[in-house]
Amino acid sequence: QVQLVESGGGLVQPGGSLRLSCAASGRSRTFFSINAMGWYRQAPGKERELVADITSGGSTNYADAVKGRFTISRDDAKNTVYLQMNSLKPEDTAVYYCNADITVYYLGKNVLYWGQGTQVTVSS
Repeated sequence: QVQLVESGGGLVQPGGSLRLSCAASGRSRTFFSINAMGWYRQAPGKERELVADITSGGSTNYADAVKGRFTISRDDAKNTVYLQMNSLKPEDTAVYYCNADITVYYLGKNVLYWGQGTQVTVSS
């Protein structure tokens, strides 16, 4: 059906920046359109939490912990959502997951897809 593939994670020092990408692709003969997209994170021993999301119209929403430091954006021509992370802190260390609410035409319904996750480690 549809796959979400994330990239851009890694190790960065406190105060540094990273840019995460998440691209949606469909297998052959799969036609889809992407509605809302978002980024979540899960730190060891904690529950997965929303970081930011963006609607198909471009409206954004951020967790209080990342406001002013992270920016979510999307490129619909590339079926891709981005998360620009600046002024990173050790508490931002987590596995970051993207998700997307996707209308899959041949199924005739919306499906929520998740990426496989990418590790972000903020440490000196």
